[in-house]
Amino acid sequence: MSQRPDDATVTAWALAAGRGDTDALAAFVRATQADVHRFLVHLSGPADAEDLAQETYLRALRTLPTFAARASARTWLLSVARRVSVDAVRTAVRRPRTQGADDWEGLLDRAAGPRTGAHEAVLLRALVDELGDERREAFVLTQMLDLSYAEAAEVCDCPVGTIRSRVARAREDLVEALDADRSGGAATGRCRDGA
Repeated sequence: MSQRPDDATVTAWALAAGRGDTDALAAFVRATQADVHRFLVHLSGPADAEDLAQETYLRALRTLPTFAARASARTWLLSVARRVSVDAVRTAVRRPRTQGADDWEGLLDRAAGPRTGAHEAVLLRALVDELGDERREAFVLTQMLDLSYAEAAEVCDCPVGTIRSRVARAREDLVEALDADRSGGAATGRCRDGA
């Protein structure tokens, strides 16, 4: 497994790509595509993540020549992905739903066999998806994509203290939900609202 390039290298590739260097563009996309896809999976769900990732890169490529590196290229690109996700939600709200959301709790309840590491991973994924939008976003950026609190604040366009609060509350919600699942009870107080 190759080591993930540092932010300075990724930013240098983005700047070079903005000047027309196709090799740098390829390196920039390769270095960022896993983070973009993973972030979008948690924001919009696995069914839409691929399309939203493509839209993210289309938007980013259009504006790459004006990228000024005031933030790292990875942070900038995740900001673009966030806007793409928000736009997709706005568009979806305007259209009628054709099918319901997956019943994760029901699927987990019907799952047979002993609890395994794989079961816990599925459960954790489901619980992260149940977090409120702002908490889930902050948690995924900092705990799963390894962005600093400052970088996550830039992506979310809010103060660093707000990100810290959202992550702390997301952790509390996840611990409570996991404890409730292990004891066979329903989690109470899992919050779906903002910070």
